[in-house]
Order: sequence, then structure tokens, then C-alpha cells
Amino acid sequence: MIFTLISTFVLGIAVAGILLLLNRATGNRLPKWIAPAAAGLAMLVFTVWTEYNWLERTRAGLPAGLEVVETYQSRNLLQPWTYVVPRTNRFVALDRTTVTANDKDPRFRKASLFLFTRFLPVTELRQIYDCAQNRRIDLVPGELVDPTTLPDAAWEPLTDDPIAQEVCKGAA
Repeated sequence: MIFTLISTFVLGIAVAGILLLLNRATGNRLPKWIAPAAAGLAMLVFTVWTEYNWLERTRAGLPAGLEVVETYQSRNLLQPWTYVVPRTNRFVALDRTTVTANDKDPRFRKASLFLFTRFLPVTELRQIYDCAQNRRIDLVPGELVDPTTLPDAAWEPLTDDPIAQEVCKGAA
């Protein structure tokens, strides 16, 4: 976040400087308001670009095996353009290399997910999915669970969950 702020200010100063030099080269024929207005516009456009481009830049930096399976969009009153075009500010990435079927019952799949949120650290979440009954359970770090022995009340029912669909691809 601090680098974005610094980059925005540097861009504003650069644009204002270029226009001041251009104004001097043209014999001071440009209006006096053009440099600060152009700097402000450049900073606003850059800020909007970084917000909307965050998903693609982050996705490009993901290691092999991590795949974005769900995105979440948001709107913000302080950014009224997000009501016209909502922006993605968080997503879930599935680590395909960690998806494993249970030895006792292959309908159960365990997977590691990574929750990415703009300006927050990445969070890892481990889950077990019951692909036959469309439900899941979250695991705490280091927890070992035999899903075949869990009571029905421990499971969270799912409806049209794209993450479960990706984890359960090819399940029996």
C-alpha cells in the first residue's frame, strides 16, 4: 500500500514537471491550472488502474499449481465508479497439488485454499469436501480428521459452490 501511495505521488510530480517544462518551452502560453489539473487527473487514473488491475497482476505472480477459483467484487461509496463497474478486491486460489482423496472413502477430498485480499496478508485455509453430499468442513492448522467418522452436524452444507466443484472434479 505504501508503494502505491509513493508511486502515485511520484507520477503526479512527474506529470506536473513535464507540463511545467512544456509551458516554459511554449513561452508560458498554457494556462496556469493545467499542471496541477493534469497531475491530479494522472494520479486519479493511476489509482483507479491499480485497483482494477490488482487481480490480474496478483494472478500473474501466483506459483504453479495455484489457480483462482472464485473472485469477490465490491462497491464503495467513496469510489462511485465502482457502482458502474465493481472491482475485485479479494479472491480464493486453490492449490491443485494438495487436492487428495481420502484413503477410506474417495468421495472425501482434502484441499488447501489461499485467501487473497487487497492490502492484507495471504491466509491459508485447509478444507475437507464431501463430494457426494455437497458439503465441507474447515480444518484448523495441524488438525488431522477422519471425515468418515464425523457427525452430520459438523459439516457445512453447500449449494452451487464453485470451489467445491473445482475440488471435486473427477470425484466418484
